[in-house]
Amino acid sequence: MGNTFQWNDRELLRYLGCKNGIVPDENTKVLIAQCKQELEQVASPRVTWREYPLSIQDHVIDMTCFQTRSKSLERNLKDCEQILLFAATLGSQVDVLLHRYNMIQMSKAVVMQAASVAMLETFCDEENQKLKEAYQEKGWYLRPRFSPGYGDFPLECQRQIAPALELSKRIGVTLTDSLLMAPSKSVTAVIGLSRLPRNCTVQGCEVCAKRDCAYRR
Repeated sequence: MGNTFQWNDRELLRYLGCKNGIVPDENTKVLIAQCKQELEQVASPRVTWREYPLSIQDHVIDMTCFQTRSKSLERNLKDCEQILLFAATLGSQVDVLLHRYNMIQMSKAVVMQAASVAMLETFCDEENQKLKEAYQEKGWYLRPRFSPGYGDFPLECQRQIAPALELSKRIGVTLTDSLLMAPSKSVTAVIGLSRLPRNCTVQGCEVCAKRDCAYRR
C-alpha cells in the first residue's frame, strides 16, 4: 500500500475504547505504531460502486436491484432520486495478519483489530470525498453512506447487494451463508444522490439504535 495513508488516530483510539480524553499507555502506543506500519505494508484497499434509480412509495424503498423497508434508511434518502451502491475492502492479507496475532499475541491482535477497522473507515471516507466532488460538479449531492445493519436497514439486503455490485469479480469480496463478508475488513453501503443539498447529516453511531455499544461516539 505504501506509506501515504493518512490515519485518523482519533477514530483508531475510539475503536480501542480510549474515549473521554483517555490516553493510551506507552506500551499501547508502541503497539499502535507497529500495527499501523504492518497494515500499510499488507493492505490492498479496493473500492467499487454502481448508480441506480431510486423510488420510495408506501415506505418501500426500491433501488432497482432490490427493495427493502427501513425507516432509518428512508430518512437518510429523503429527497434523493438516485443511489450509489458502494463497497470497499482492505484485502485478504489483513485477515492473515489478524489471524496470526490472534494465535501468538492477543494484546497486539486487539490493537490490530482496531487499527484495521479505522483504516477501512478512513479509506471509505476518502473515496466518498472523491465521489462527493465528482457528483457535485454534475449537480448532485451525496448523503452519508448507510450500511446494512445500521438502524433497521436489514442485514439480509447483503444478499442482493453482493451480486448487484459483482463483489467477487470486482474487489474479491464474497458473502458467507451468515451474511459475513470475506475478507472481513470489507463494507457495503447505500449512498443517496439528491439535487438538494443538506447541511445537517446524521450518520454512523448517530443512526444506530444500539446505545450500549462500546465503540459508540
